Amino acid sequence: MSELALTLLRFGFLLLLWFFVLMTVSVLRRDLAASSDTPIAGVPDKTMKKPPRAARVRARNLVVTHGSLEGTVLPLGSAPVTIGRAADNTLVVDDDYASSHHAKIYQSEGRWIVEDTGSTNGTWIDRNRITGATILEPGSPLRVGRTVLELRK
Repeated sequence: MSELALTLLRFGFLLLLWFFVLMTVSVLRRDLAASSDTPIAGVPDKTMKKPPRAARVRARNLVVTHGSLEGTVLPLGSAPVTIGRAADNTLVVDDDYASSHHAKIYQSEGRWIVEDTGSTNGTWIDRNRITGATILEPGSPLRVGRTVLELRK
């Protein structure tokens, strides 16, 4: 094969690689732009109507239903509740499957929101692993490691 043909083949291959790189970047940009327009799972959209006051259930306590702290009742206020093994959390759980800073529960627009704060084993509501800020309904089991919690009146 001549040196000219080999050089043209190299440039053709280089152009093909750059084409794939640019196409990948284009697809990623389009996906990121589309995902920023979608609302967070379980969090009400600002354009949606708020549920009437009668439909909102005011939970006042966070109760540990299973785990080493079973029976513990934590009164809820306006401050966020952090859950994990570290001593600086609001609810310190002695659980090998919980991360040091596992989850956070806070109030927004009259509803309680739970958010996983980068835990290793995940935070679960019922049998669904949460990936972002999610509404926590009273009575729904919230699992952090082996510890199960519930919002109650």
